[in-house]
Amino acid sequence: MRPVALPPATGPRARAPYENWRPPITGVSVLALVGATSLVVPHLPSGTWALPTGSVEGEQSPEEAAQAVLTPLYGPLPIHRRVLVDRVQMRRRAVITHLVVTKPLTAYEAYTFSYRDPRAELRIVRTEQALASLPERARLRALVGLQTLAIGATAHLRDGEVQQLEAASAA
Repeated sequence: MRPVALPPATGPRARAPYENWRPPITGVSVLALVGATSLVVPHLPSGTWALPTGSVEGEQSPEEAAQAVLTPLYGPLPIHRRVLVDRVQMRRRAVITHLVVTKPLTAYEAYTFSYRDPRAELRIVRTEQALASLPERARLRALVGLQTLAIGATAHLRDGEVQQLEAASAA
């Protein structure tokens, strides 16, 4: 008679780290400042608020991609600088979002914008009201973006935590 091998002991299942077997998704969000107290935010048909957001295609820079997110009636979008790079690991790919800030706009300039999603209605909302209305992830991006704008830095977030602060490059 042959001895029977016992099955290996079962314990907690080890989880393998996620692998990025798909290329990352790269996007851009825009903090459009109106004066010192307000932001331009789209109000979506579902009743939610969001930061103006779009995708970065091919070899585009985030600043170039922001031009397609909010389009002013006259001239290019007055981008000030990039204030945040947010990296989130999803199941099988990374999602990288760049946050760019505009130069302060007048209300008249802000009313001339069109958003890439024609179903959304752009509104000028006081900053504290806009922050309170945004979903949690967008609120975190906006708050950290405003803070790094104030101190002249660029923040790098990874899964919601600040990993690095660097001095902003001269524009």
